Amino acid sequence: MTGRTRTEEEAMPEPRNGSVKTLAIRLADDLHAQLSLVAQLDELTLTDAIRRAIEEFIERKRAEGDFAARAAAMLEEIDREAATRRQSIEALFGTAGPPDAAADPPKGRARSKSDEPSV
Repeated sequence: MTGRTRTEEEAMPEPRNGSVKTLAIRLADDLHAQLSLVAQLDELTLTDAIRRAIEEFIERKRAEGDFAARAAAMLEEIDREAATRRQSIEALFGTAGPPDAAADPPKGRARSKSDEPSV
């Protein structure tokens, strides 16, 4: 395969159940060369080396003193936004929420007497 390294060709196939996301990243040539060399020396595919680096990055972030507090603040903001949206929907439809789709009359043009076939 042109343009692919041996380590990319050996990458684990992705599951088809949607539990994996594919990312494309742009690297400067020198950084790609260093990453390829490190992966090769550690007998890893580029995918595995990148995955390992991301996992280590996430673990370092979790260990930061203010990281949990920032995550909690984000959750509070999400809750505030959700409450605002809920209030908007309730104001639009009343406190019962949006009407049930099954209760809506069928959409489309109603037949008039002139549409009925003559007998």
